[in-house]
Amino acid sequence: KDFSLTNGKDSHSSDSDENSERGNWSSKGDYLLSMVGYAVGLGNVWRFPYLTYQNGGGAFLIPYTLMLALAGLPLFFMECSLGQFASLGPVSIWRILPLFQGVGITMVIISAFVTVYYNVIIAYALYYLFASFQKVLPWSDCFSWADEFCSKTRIVSDCNTTLGGEILHVNFSFITSHNLTCINSTINYKPVQFPSEQYWNKVALQRSSGLDETGSIVWYLALCLLLSWIIVAAALFKGIKSSGKVVYFTALFPYVILLILLVRGATLEGALDGIEYYIGSQSNITKLMEAEVWKDAATQIFYSLSVAWGGLVALSSYNKFHNNCYSDAILVCVTNCVTSVFAGFAIFSILGHMAFLSERPVSEVVDSGFDLAFVAYPEALSKLPVSPLWSFLFFFMLLLLGLDSQFATIETLTTTIQDVSPRVMKKLRLPITLGICAVLFLLGLICVTQAGIYWVNLIDHFCAGWGILISAVLEIIGIIYIYGGNRFIEDIEMMIGKKSCLFWIWWRMCWFFITPVLLMAILVWSLITFSRPTYGSVLYPTWGTAVGWCMIIFCVIWIPIVAIVKIIKAEGNLVQRIVSCCRPAANWGPYLECHRGERYSHIVDSKKEKEHEIPTVSAIVY
Repeated sequence: KDFSLTNGKDSHSSDSDENSERGNWSSKGDYLLSMVGYAVGLGNVWRFPYLTYQNGGGAFLIPYTLMLALAGLPLFFMECSLGQFASLGPVSIWRILPLFQGVGITMVIISAFVTVYYNVIIAYALYYLFASFQKVLPWSDCFSWADEFCSKTRIVSDCNTTLGGEILHVNFSFITSHNLTCINSTINYKPVQFPSEQYWNKVALQRSSGLDETGSIVWYLALCLLLSWIIVAAALFKGIKSSGKVVYFTALFPYVILLILLVRGATLEGALDGIEYYIGSQSNITKLMEAEVWKDAATQIFYSLSVAWGGLVALSSYNKFHNNCYSDAILVCVTNCVTSVFAGFAIFSILGHMAFLSERPVSEVVDSGFDLAFVAYPEALSKLPVSPLWSFLFFFMLLLLGLDSQFATIETLTTTIQDVSPRVMKKLRLPITLGICAVLFLLGLICVTQAGIYWVNLIDHFCAGWGILISAVLEIIGIIYIYGGNRFIEDIEMMIGKKSCLFWIWWRMCWFFITPVLLMAILVWSLITFSRPTYGSVLYPTWGTAVGWCMIIFCVIWIPIVAIVKIIKAEGNLVQRIVSCCRPAANWGPYLECHRGERYSHIVDSKKEKEHEIPTVSAIVY
């Protein structure tokens, strides 16, 4: 093996590393917490609780757990094993099947798109974090920025009443002036907005009427976005050696805050109503008969575990060869799902209190996505004693949850460059990392204009959807059916030791049949049920939907392009070329010679032979 690159090691590796060229995690804890931080993100706090009560409450945990076992865990274990076995990132790992190298490029590009808008959400959390440093929270009441529709309580507009033995339908001013009372079931309320909702739209976002009205850059959001990128760059200046230490705080402290919020919420009046609505007496077991519930469970598991984004492969590629990736995969997956359930209790205990104070059912104070995190929950916190403290804790938790997911995504991009140009990365790791962050910051400026929230929603709607599903389907088909599932299992056993046939029964069932069928079903269902993106009641213009389609096409177009290039570069007739591209590259196998054994004793070193690599792959990705 050529060790010329190990002289003058960069900060990414140390003398104790098994792989002196690429570097390894300083400890098992660094890796596990980085994986937990990557998998556990903002979706665990706002999306999972919403889906749970929407799909039958506690009954939703049944399909959720089944989908974890049937789809999430098999893919998670597969990607962790892949990265660790070859010590390569999401693009170079496709030496295993050169025809599908475009799948790796698609993963990296989608990760770049998602990174752009994900850091904007972190910027929102930063803005609210700074806004919490006030004696009175700015969204706690209808202040100067509010309009006539702003109200902390519901306002009765009209109702039925009894007058002189007759039932009359009158406005509420008539009721109060004549000292009458409304018949309970006939009360109609004016369309009002909570202060937190108007603050989110009018102050924080300065939201325009739609995607057509871009408006100006919201300067304080732009500064928060810049700060969030500075934090990410600072944490990654030494690659995994620095980010692996930062995650001890960013991955663990959110659990402390969640526990504090749960204890505080549980002591509030009405908390039990929120908990029962989330997972209790109102659970609807009949919901399990609806296909939509199973689809929601599968997609939540799929996106929550961050499979097919490339990040799991990238992070696992820095493991030592004989690390037990099997136990790691189970531990991280279970931790992620338990966190989702735990976060639901913390969220809904306080939302139950909010429903109690506003005399409304819990179903009317909670919403999905951004509204839950930046409208409903802040509104609930503003009603608590010492509300700035609780607001600070909540948005600090969102900040940390977002940051460690962002660390791993940027590491995915830098790992790709590392594999394509190790010499360049060794010498210029810091400038390259800063350059990536700077470019992504500039791309994110469109998301902090007055129409920014529409762009965030558009990228999320398209890029974080079908592209990932397509990548996952091709990934499992390529590895299990073309490379060979039995051969892949032999590769894993080289790392974790020989296992019995009984041990592999479950994984074979999932990899060979259950998981690919489930993924195909989710993909087809998503395409059949496609609807034009909306944000609240705002419909996107036709050109906006076209931009979304262009983004997803740009992400997946590299799959056929790279496949065609590979076939053209191969030798023989068409069938021979395709067959050649479906065989592992000559340099596929364990990264270090000492781990190759007899099965890979024939391996051609990656420094000497790159016959199956595209020389301009870095240009394709970047």
